[in-house]
Amino acid sequence: MEQYYTLEVAGVTRQLPIMQVSDSLCIASFVILGDCEIVTRSAPLIEAKLPQVDYIITAEAKGIPLVHELCRLRNLPYYIVARKSVKPYMSKPLTDEVVSITTQKKQTLCLDGKDALLLKGKRVAVVDDVISTGESLSAIERLVEKAGGNIVARAAILAEGDAARRDDIIFLKELPLFPVE
Repeated sequence: MEQYYTLEVAGVTRQLPIMQVSDSLCIASFVILGDCEIVTRSAPLIEAKLPQVDYIITAEAKGIPLVHELCRLRNLPYYIVARKSVKPYMSKPLTDEVVSITTQKKQTLCLDGKDALLLKGKRVAVVDDVISTGESLSAIERLVEKAGGNIVARAAILAEGDAARRDDIIFLKELPLFPVE
């Protein structure tokens, strides 16, 4: 029988399935792709806490709707996505490797060279749907730093596990981890 965690965030309630991601750990599966209500209710709450930024960056793919809405609210004309592989259209891409809690295998995050040029000397917010181990966040930060950008904020709808105890992350709600019994 499937178990669920009841999440209440930004005035919205969702039943999140609890999924085993390793021999010792389960997580509540939070996916904002397609959930317009969660995105549009959460984004203004995060936007109000963000400092002034020139660009917002996220990793492909689950953070994209959130950064889109944050940019719309801020009247920022462009956001940046760190892709999961080098694409043929990329010019002089910057890359960094990461292993996140949800992918559990080494991934390469890539920043198109044209996006890297935009970041040089700019104030950048790194945004995702959930911050857990912080590995994806750190990989994006390294890409921004390689590009010469200045990270001024880190934000997510949810912080999971140890991330919820960090004082350098803006988030709306803590999402618990579930040890395998």
